[in-house]
Amino acid sequence: MKIPFSNLPEKIVLVGLNYKDHAKEMGMEIPSEPIIFLKPLSALIRSGDKIIYPEPVKRLDYEAELAVIIKKAGKNIPEEEAKDYILGYSCLNDVTARDLQKKDGQWSRAKSFDTFCPLGPCIETDLDPNGIKIQSYLNGELKQDSNTSNFIFSVDFLVSFVSQIMTLKPGDVISTGTPAGIGPMQKGDKVKIAIEGIGSLENQVV
Repeated sequence: MKIPFSNLPEKIVLVGLNYKDHAKEMGMEIPSEPIIFLKPLSALIRSGDKIIYPEPVKRLDYEAELAVIIKKAGKNIPEEEAKDYILGYSCLNDVTARDLQKKDGQWSRAKSFDTFCPLGPCIETDLDPNGIKIQSYLNGELKQDSNTSNFIFSVDFLVSFVSQIMTLKPGDVISTGTPAGIGPMQKGDKVKIAIEGIGSLENQVV
């Protein structure tokens, strides 16, 4: 069942490397545990809103991701109980200033500009996140085309892992990483994130 977003998250947690094909693309080793980071709520926009290309940025990338929406508060959640804490799933675009990410050596500035977290179009509450297609399109051209079967860490594992670090609250978002095929966007471009069983998140860069 598709439901609208009703609450703002307290936090947006993202996984930096969670697809085998993306690790290969980036020439990186498979991590032994998830690499996580945060985006501020000021980065959050919805489908149809504009992504603002900041003046200092030289390269702005799209990253298609499956987002997990938390249903109830939880801390130290066992992996086998993770599903009880999941409200549903949505599409997320982890917009990234790639040049600043490489320059800084850590990701806070590159990932946190206003409008850098498009999320939507809805929450799908009836979805098995295992083995579903995830794609991104730039101006109608297919750029990323993968499947969550390429996950390094499962959704249930990620929910449990994050909850060992921070208490999860209703509405919180855990985004599960991006597959291979990331690339740059320019002002005027239209980007679409499409995930099987959820729908499409669409935004324009201005």
